[in-house]
Amino acid sequence: MRIGLLTDGGYPYASGESRLWCDRLVRGLAQHEFDLFALSRSAEQEAQGWVQLPPQVSRVRTAPLWTADEDTLGLHAPRGLIPRLLTGGGARTYGRRERRRFITHFTALAHAVCVGGASGGARDEGARPADPQLRGAQFTEGLYGLAELACEHGGLPAALRSETAVRILEAACRAPGTGRTVQTATVPDLLAFAAELDRALRPLSLDWYDEESLGAVDLCHAASGGAAALPGLLAKRFFGVPLLVTEHAVQLRAHYLADSGTPVSAPVRALLANFHGQLATEVYRQAALITPGNTHARRWQERCGAEPAKVRTVYPGMESGRFAVLGESEDDGGPDTLVWVGRIEPAKDLIALLHAFAEVRRAEPDARLRIIGAAAQGPEGASYLAHCRALADQLFPDEAVDAHAVGDSPVSFEDIGGAEVPDLAQAYAAGGVVVLSSVVEGFPISLVEAMFCGRATVSTDVGAVVEVIGGTGLVVPPRNPRALADACLALLRDPERRARLGAAARARALELFTVEQNLAAFRGIYLELISQAPVRRAPAPAAGGPRPFDTPPEAHVLGLWPEPGDDPAPGPAGRTPSWAVQGVGAGACGAGDGDV
Repeated sequence: MRIGLLTDGGYPYASGESRLWCDRLVRGLAQHEFDLFALSRSAEQEAQGWVQLPPQVSRVRTAPLWTADEDTLGLHAPRGLIPRLLTGGGARTYGRRERRRFITHFTALAHAVCVGGASGGARDEGARPADPQLRGAQFTEGLYGLAELACEHGGLPAALRSETAVRILEAACRAPGTGRTVQTATVPDLLAFAAELDRALRPLSLDWYDEESLGAVDLCHAASGGAAALPGLLAKRFFGVPLLVTEHAVQLRAHYLADSGTPVSAPVRALLANFHGQLATEVYRQAALITPGNTHARRWQERCGAEPAKVRTVYPGMESGRFAVLGESEDDGGPDTLVWVGRIEPAKDLIALLHAFAEVRRAEPDARLRIIGAAAQGPEGASYLAHCRALADQLFPDEAVDAHAVGDSPVSFEDIGGAEVPDLAQAYAAGGVVVLSSVVEGFPISLVEAMFCGRATVSTDVGAVVEVIGGTGLVVPPRNPRALADACLALLRDPERRARLGAAARARALELFTVEQNLAAFRGIYLELISQAPVRRAPAPAAGGPRPFDTPPEAHVLGLWPEPGDDPAPGPAGRTPSWAVQGVGAGACGAGDGDV
């Protein structure tokens, strides 16, 4: 079958989210044909190029979310676009009819966004409870109305940044029922939100919505929610293509966490949270199936309106082969060494780990701590690494055995690829206990890698940690250095317990978290969803050879399938079956009622 894989800031670019998972999925399901529809987030990401694509990728369509309005309009105008636009002062505006349509649809969207957020989410202080169904209906009316306007006439990015849009937002923020935070929005706040809304709705203006692009695929598979799923929503709206949404980290939660650390004002953060909450609710409502990467993500999705019957947990597959030698060996690593592996950033809470290790050293003077990994990109990551190094120097001054020996610190900061740690497997081989000290975590990849290596682990109870560990490691509360130290000491002093937990952890990881189980799950999901989808195309000509899934057996049942161009009518298949028409005798079904 033909799969439309939708990504945002990831595959096929060499850097980005879910890149490895998407590549393994495409290569592992070689019996299917993949069309990639990718959104890029920065010029740097595009400059780094693409990964090498397998032959089953037949087409790649890309679009930037970071360019200026005129660039986007010029590069990604709808196919066959002849916009009736009035140009004045370098800015594009709609004609009278298009302007009226924009005002109607954007007003509905703005009112839905200003009143409240996602189902079950936090409500702005002072906001009166609104009917979720009414709010959802306003949001979908506005969203799909703007999409149809963009496909027919273009010009949506300029309209979203226009004075008309700002005035509509201002009226919606002042309307009864909005929260106090939203009501305090100033004109600069509204301008900032309009700019963010323009970026979020850029996918509506792309030229992907025709019979040769998204209309030609059998199934849309969004690798995340948010902007990546927007083209899938429109493909279902315009062509009836079923939508599958996979979220290893819930996009709405990521927006909440990102907005809390941005310099934008409180009203802008509230409006953005409301918009992304409404978008998440619509994505979950329209998806034929939702596949979170863990139960932690599943709880977020159900809180945001996902029907439990449509949610199916599929753990992300990880490559276990490179850890096989270490996992099957009896090498216990450094019996007195704790190892931390990952990206160094504030969410990993290495400060608490260093304070916990100070407690460990008081009880076990020979213990060592190896922190292996690079700082996160950007100034924040480098600053946090420098802060951790300074704290380590303060807590653990260099120790020497006598007055003439060179001092040595029990804490080391190392990078993978050096002489002592040439690869990732050797990082986990460096110690007998692997520690995870995070305060925020989604799916703990480093923890699964440690389990593949047969290592005993001590982790904080965040994200999907307990679900992944499943009783094969020790779990302590986050931000509790004393509890973390006690758990580390318990394993350092008991080698037999370390061996038992490590063996159990490896067996659990091989059962649940391999690439093979992930591919098997999606192989079955693809077949399940396409078997439930109606026939949308005419069968291929005989000269072209058979095409798998082009005409399922149900298509040959007379009277159940509409011909192209037929008006929909009551009935489960969209038209009244010929055998149900009054006054028609047996055998009156026409021969043309079968195939589409």
